[in-house]
Amino acid sequence: MDKLVLEEFYGIISENKIDMFNEIAAKRTNHLTVVLENIYQEHNASAVLRTCDCFGIQQLHAIEKNNKYQVQRDIARGAGRWVDLTNYTSETPTMDCLNELKKKGYTIVATTPHEKEISLNELPLNNKIALVFGTEGEGISDQVKAQADHFVKIPMYGFTESFNVSVSVALTLQHLRNRLETEKVDFLMNDEEQTKLKIKWCTKIIRDGQKLEEEIRRRLLLKNK
Repeated sequence: MDKLVLEEFYGIISENKIDMFNEIAAKRTNHLTVVLENIYQEHNASAVLRTCDCFGIQQLHAIEKNNKYQVQRDIARGAGRWVDLTNYTSETPTMDCLNELKKKGYTIVATTPHEKEISLNELPLNNKIALVFGTEGEGISDQVKAQADHFVKIPMYGFTESFNVSVSVALTLQHLRNRLETEKVDFLMNDEEQTKLKIKWCTKIIRDGQKLEEEIRRRLLLKNK
């Protein structure tokens, strides 16, 4: 069904968009995902969203405790249309997020100094990885530390105690994406996942795209009865 739906959409959008969607979806991954815990600076939140798109990371998770995750469009540069953002806003947002990711098979990796820390080169890549980043002042919460499977630290050589969180995300993703490429890990989306993603992207660029998708599916179901 999904392939037929995508064919319908591809009959509507431009050749340029079709080529772009096919090329970019083939480089997309859910093997790595980013989790931001209680980020309060809008420019950092927006920069991380843009960074995820640039490195082909499809999923971004925002844990909202007492800070709402807000995006500045001029910084994100439209990345919000292409990256799937999940917000956690319950009374226990951190645990809800981590539990959901663990159910999906993710290894929880805390980016913070710790006595059991390992380098990014030592981090096992065979399982899916959720990278958790906290605020510059407070870092990640004790809940994240208690649930983490691994701790990693980005090497630093100056007086400053930590990188800006958006810089930390960029450095970490660049390093791990390069490792996934060079170590021949099977980390890219499969054909079925890519098809679903391209349908979602099509709905983003067409007016009332979701309603159109519903109509296309309805017509296809009637046709196949």
